[in-house]
Order: sequence, then structure tokens, then C-alpha cells
Amino acid sequence: MKREIKTTNDGSKTLYINDLNENYHSHHGALQEAKHVFIKNGLNLLNDYEINILELGFGTGLNVLVTINEYLKTDKNHIINYFTLEKYPINESEMNNLAYDELFDDPEFKNIYQKIHKADWEKQTEIINGFTFKKIQCDFFDLKNIDLPKINLVYYDCFGARVQPDLWEKSLFEMVSDKMAVNGLLTTYSSKGSVRRILQELNFEVEKKKGPPGKREMINAVKK
Repeated sequence: MKREIKTTNDGSKTLYINDLNENYHSHHGALQEAKHVFIKNGLNLLNDYEINILELGFGTGLNVLVTINEYLKTDKNHIINYFTLEKYPINESEMNNLAYDELFDDPEFKNIYQKIHKADWEKQTEIINGFTFKKIQCDFFDLKNIDLPKINLVYYDCFGARVQPDLWEKSLFEMVSDKMAVNGLLTTYSSKGSVRRILQELNFEVEKKKGPPGKREMINAVKK
């Protein structure tokens, strides 16, 4: 699939897929969307000592970076193990042109950005002290065959249902639920009624939250 880089309204960049007419992030702002959905309404709601995060999918790596940025703001008295799935990795040229390291004040982010993209696939790597990272190249529907610790937080960041409706149906949510710990949190930019009903059927407590800029609502769901 041919991809091109576009600048979103908050100045951060995203990838656009011509064939699908789909952005990797909101055109209203890639960075502010990631922070709102996955940090404010995800990571910051957890107090566990050890947090296992599962992301679908890795994409440009922006969600990993905002997670590390938030982790560095804490006193680091906990640890994070980050697992992310991706079928179509971006290339080095795209990584360099997105220049996500420039979105963060810490000069160490240049090294961190390189490290997450150049880390070996299928291998758990310590990116910084207390933060391990493993990226897995696979189809999302291979999740059932992947060995993971019980997941406390899911970043459900698949392409939208308009272009990939199968990623928003019960079969994939069921696989995700099976990987989650009781009281684990799933957060997603979607607010589709069908998604809310599927999660409720799978014994999640679902809450509609205020969405990121340009989107009225989003979903948080806690596994019961």
C-alpha cells in the first residue's frame, strides 16, 4: 500500500494510505489524539506496580513514545512491559520523515525513537530502565497464538471500521479479552454502538468518554 506523510492540525505528522483514503491518526492532531485516548484515558487511570500494555497496532510508534514520555514524568516506582502487533511496518525513510522525536523536549527521545523502530522483532528489549518493549510482526487475528502475560491495558488503535470492519467485530475483541487480566482496561478512539454492545457481551463495563479534538466520544471498557 502506498503511503504518504501529512501534517495534522497540531503540527505533528501522520501517514496517509491513498488506496484506503485513511490516515493513521486524526487529521485534527496525531499527538493530541494519542495523549488523550491512550494516556489521559488509559495509562493515567492505572496504579499497578507492573503494567503490561498490548497495542493493536504499532504503526508509526507514536503511542509507544507518548507512553515512554509519560513514564519519564513519574518517579518510576513501577515498571511497564509494552507489547505491540503490526503486520505492515513502516520503513526507515518514513520513520525519519515523521520525526516524532522532535515532538518531545527530552533530547534522549532521538535515541529512544531510533531504538523502538530498530529493535529486533519478536524480541523483548529494554528501551529505558524499567520499560521493556516487544514488537510482533503478525496479523491481529494471530493474537490467539501469541504468548503474553496477563494484559492490564489495551490500546485498541486499529484502522477504522469503514476500511477494516473485521477488526471491529466480536472475534477479535474476544481474542483481546482472553489476553486481559480481570479489571484490565481497554481504551479506543472508537465510540461505535456496535463496539459498545460487543464489549458488554464479553462482560466489559463500558463507559463513553469525551473524545479527542474533532471527535465527540470515545470508549473505555473494563474487563469484569
